[in-house]
Amino acid sequence: MVVEIMVLGVGATLSMDLWALLRRRWFGVASLDYGWVGRWLGHMRHGQFSHAAIAKAAPLRGERLLGWGFHYLTGLLFAAAFLAWGGQAWLQRPALLPALLFGVVTVAAPLLVMQPAFGMGMAARRTPKPWLVRQRALLTHLVFGLGLYLSGAALAWLG
Repeated sequence: MVVEIMVLGVGATLSMDLWALLRRRWFGVASLDYGWVGRWLGHMRHGQFSHAAIAKAAPLRGERLLGWGFHYLTGLLFAAAFLAWGGQAWLQRPALLPALLFGVVTVAAPLLVMQPAFGMGMAARRTPKPWLVRQRALLTHLVFGLGLYLSGAALAWLG
């Protein structure tokens, strides 16, 4: 099951990253700076778990690498949670709807944890266009769900 978790987690996270790249090139929409994620995590060791504005917090050495590593670790943890819920049966016959629904569930992480900790408020309410931020987060996490499905379909096809 470890190999399956790795394939699903990395595949789904890569799908998100490809979507972010395409969104930036096609529509000029900036994606999350994973250096900010590393900065947030790095400041935790000093007891600071939230910031008024993460972009203005003191930069830390290695924050980008830490942030990207955490991004992929999160993808692996989400994949493990998805397989704990869907189990071996889903791996044998991957279905799109459960993967998309799980992607919707994962949007709780940025809306309820990361955005408040970054100074954006709960569900980005302190940003200039909170509904746009929420919409983009939902779409990105639907792409994560699509990536779970595509990775699971590839495993089933190869398997």
